[in-house]
Amino acid sequence: MLDLKDLHCLSALARHRHFARAAEECGISQPAFSMRIRKIEERLQTPIVKRGNRFQGLTDDGQMIVRHARRIMDEVKTFEQEFRSSKGEITGSLTLGVIPTALAYAGRLLRALAAQYPNVFVRIQSATSLEIQQGIDDGSFDAGITYLDGAALDLMRVDALYDETYVLVAPEGIAPRSEGSATWAEAASLPLCLLEPGMQNRRILDQTFAEAGVRPRVVAETSGFTTALALAFEGGAATILPDNLAETFHGFHDTVALPLTDPVQEKTVCLMSALREAGLPALGALRAVALG
Repeated sequence: MLDLKDLHCLSALARHRHFARAAEECGISQPAFSMRIRKIEERLQTPIVKRGNRFQGLTDDGQMIVRHARRIMDEVKTFEQEFRSSKGEITGSLTLGVIPTALAYAGRLLRALAAQYPNVFVRIQSATSLEIQQGIDDGSFDAGITYLDGAALDLMRVDALYDETYVLVAPEGIAPRSEGSATWAEAASLPLCLLEPGMQNRRILDQTFAEAGVRPRVVAETSGFTTALALAFEGGAATILPDNLAETFHGFHDTVALPLTDPVQEKTVCLMSALREAGLPALGALRAVALG
């Protein structure tokens, strides 16, 4: 009979697609991990892994087994949390994938969650919108805060949280003006540090610049806003932030924050989770605080 450790190993292998990394997650040596996978195959009398010099993927049977394994692991996690909740205490842990533009919001959300549900522990991991959807699907994320655009509405529960608008944050010396607003055309004329092209936020900005009929003057690209803000604080370049993040840093280091217009761009940010985990009490607590 398979046990939960077997299911964890199968799920980790499918997620990492690498024996050594999957073994590390499971806390065992690679030879012991490989032996466990072979014993699972012997027990089920079917190959799970496509064999070769390196990992080449799962067989069709292997993919089906992993889907069932994840469903069982989700049910066990839900059972454990529901059992504790039946004693009058909501407790448990969640891993939450968050797009970089929503990290400030996530911080405020977790503060409110801790005030109402002090025994719910949340681990936040910054990730792209694609990584969040993949992570929810493979079980590495319990939920995600991400853009509504592109969400698999037939497979996910999606709850809208807020509409994201955009703000030009520029050193005082190069800002178009000290107060009021700025156009996307004015922003495009400044030296800009933006997120990398593969990130959803950057795709949104590039699309908006195109709609405005201008090409931005990008002098630096980064995977997070820390570098962009540092350049703005030091006077080296301007950047574009979502409004909720700009509010967090407004007034720092001689910068000017100007809402962007012509056009006013809005994108909905949502809380996304797998339909299979709808009954997870800790996730229910997070959703109640976010939507309350």
